[in-house]
Amino acid sequence: MPDDGKDGLRQAALDYHRLPRPGKLEVRATKPLANGQDLARAYSPGVAEACLEIKADPATARDYTSRGNLVAVVSNGTAVLGLGNIGALASKPVMEGKAVLFKKFANIDCFDIELNESDPEKLAEIVCALEPTFGAINLEDIKAPDCFTVERLCRERMNIPVFHDDQHGTAIVVGAATTNALRVTGKRWEEIKVVSTGGGAAGIACLDMLVTLGVRRENIWLCDLQGLVHHGREADMTPQKAAYAQGATPATLADVIGGADMFLGLSGPNVLSPSMVARMAERPIIFALANPSPEILPDLARQAAPGAVIATGRSDFPNQVNNVLCFPFIFRGALDVGATTINDAMKLACVEGIAELARATTSAEAAAAYHGEEMTFGPDYLIPKPFDPRLMGVVATAVARAAMESGVATRPIADLKAYKDQLDGSVFRSALIMRPVFEASKHAARRIVFAEGEDERVLRTAAAMLEETDDKPILIGRPEVVDVRCRRLGLPIRPDRDFELVNPESDARYRDYWGTYHELMARRGVTPDTARAIMRTNTTAIGAVMVHRGEAESLICGTLGQYLWHLGYVRQILARDGLRPVGALSLMILDDGPLFVADTQVHPDPTPDQVVEAVIGAARHARRFGVVPKVALCSHSQFGNLDTASGLRMRAAMEILDRLRPDFAYEGEMHVDAALDPEIRDRLLPGSRLEGAANILIFSGTDTASGVRNILKMKARGLEVGPILMGMGNRAHIVTPSITARGLLNMSAIAGTPVQHYS
Repeated sequence: MPDDGKDGLRQAALDYHRLPRPGKLEVRATKPLANGQDLARAYSPGVAEACLEIKADPATARDYTSRGNLVAVVSNGTAVLGLGNIGALASKPVMEGKAVLFKKFANIDCFDIELNESDPEKLAEIVCALEPTFGAINLEDIKAPDCFTVERLCRERMNIPVFHDDQHGTAIVVGAATTNALRVTGKRWEEIKVVSTGGGAAGIACLDMLVTLGVRRENIWLCDLQGLVHHGREADMTPQKAAYAQGATPATLADVIGGADMFLGLSGPNVLSPSMVARMAERPIIFALANPSPEILPDLARQAAPGAVIATGRSDFPNQVNNVLCFPFIFRGALDVGATTINDAMKLACVEGIAELARATTSAEAAAAYHGEEMTFGPDYLIPKPFDPRLMGVVATAVARAAMESGVATRPIADLKAYKDQLDGSVFRSALIMRPVFEASKHAARRIVFAEGEDERVLRTAAAMLEETDDKPILIGRPEVVDVRCRRLGLPIRPDRDFELVNPESDARYRDYWGTYHELMARRGVTPDTARAIMRTNTTAIGAVMVHRGEAESLICGTLGQYLWHLGYVRQILARDGLRPVGALSLMILDDGPLFVADTQVHPDPTPDQVVEAVIGAARHARRFGVVPKVALCSHSQFGNLDTASGLRMRAAMEILDRLRPDFAYEGEMHVDAALDPEIRDRLLPGSRLEGAANILIFSGTDTASGVRNILKMKARGLEVGPILMGMGNRAHIVTPSITARGLLNMSAIAGTPVQHYS
């Protein structure tokens, strides 16, 4: 019978490559080419100026061309994945895929180059001739021992990094996984016995890396299809294999596996039998990395050795040894410091960075990408997941530092912390614009209470707050639930040790809380019994009472439930002493910069006075992010051409603003396109008071504002920070159920920043 699952996967993979257009790559222009002036600059005659600058100083090629961020993935298709020598043309989908990974994970541009050349010296000559085009070379899927020759010759002749990923990328990730496997098993580098199968490029490079990390060469036993690599063997030998020869007599894998602490397989399926595993040392480390079928399946290995620590090359088992953990980021760091090579110091920095990241708290983004998988450091989590966004900042920075310290960087980076912040900002899109808010929050340690303290996103936010800020999280939730979830998520925080926990079922302050709530609401229809019930079950009300009583400075709620429901309790308890909700402001981070949208939640049909309050509040908050406010009042009417309800409302708001004379630019009423495109606006109203594109859009109703916000999120890939509740003096913020842990951390920084008032 046909395997429908396998056939379906095959067809899905083919469709992925074929539709909606063939292949996985395209070339896009990074500069405008819309008129004759652009053409004159991009090509003749303007291009000559750039050419002459580079001729005078070759280093300026990085300034005037894409070379400094351009890598070539080069292959002759002689050793492709598990497919063998399939030829250069058939290898192209793999090389295109590698190029996509460079762009996706490290924002490095990449050309795939497939060469019909099997002679290693001629192949090296062709690659060397590419040096003027590229900032670095990634050699890929070239068979051993040819790959050693090609890489050696290219490294000798070229003044840019040349990196054979099959060798060194695999070795780096194996090194990181082994580092942590030894921690888990309590074993030491210099004491372990390693038995390896596979004497190809990856296998030899992995053994070289293990020796560099501390394994004794005399404790390594290498086997291949001919059996043990031993002194005097002539069949299928290379100088690289000979370096690991043991003894002078033939032997098999079964002969040498006894007492081994680690098995490293880069060979083929079913090479390691359960009976062999049973003869290994206690708590053996088994890296069965052959793809797609490993040397032994994890369940069979564990049956023979229940304490085994296992890694494979497959994504459907824990501990996938995947080169994507390494190569994008080692190239990122190397390119950014203008490294002339990738040396051992840079590789070791990569090993240490990857290993250390696995031991840290799991990122919320990685947890979301691998929903349902437990990612707590231990036997089943030795290395990070490829979609962990922290890899870029941690690994690339470590590589850049090592390149500088080892003397191969031609453009050293003066401030590595700022460099890491920049890298993080390219991954966490909110990082750069949130930086002034996080910096301001460091000047005041504020207590922030989270109403939904049992939510996974809140728990991750609390852990991140303790790592990144001086603010103190307070969580409302049941202790046993919070504790179990922290452990399951691999978070190092625990209730009442690292953060205060308010148990709604049995907190000692319960009587004080319901008494306070009743005192506030006694003449608004709330009886003592109602107050007791609300303080036993309503975590938003509990958090608001805590802020009212001075036991916290700010409340964050809304990860569950409807916005206006939460707003009702915030109004009841905290809207006093001149504070009242005036609008919800969403900061949308778009590819071309930030855009604020209001009011998305509070006033369905605001009065002109309420519109003005939203305008002033939005301008004040924009300044918290270092943004000079330029406000557009948006409506269906455009500069008085329609007397619609929205037009009249915004026109009246403009009159009020004119009387108040605020110290920021504003204009209205207008359509959104006129707000964002100054050319359109100038055609309609020459000499308007707004210059350039508006960065704050104020709408005449929550339906419109919320709709625009959601369109920007879903269709323009906008990342939202907020909603920020304006008018409440930072005493409460109500988020929406779609918020991420990163979004909650951003909101905690906003809540942790003392409010600054602007006229």
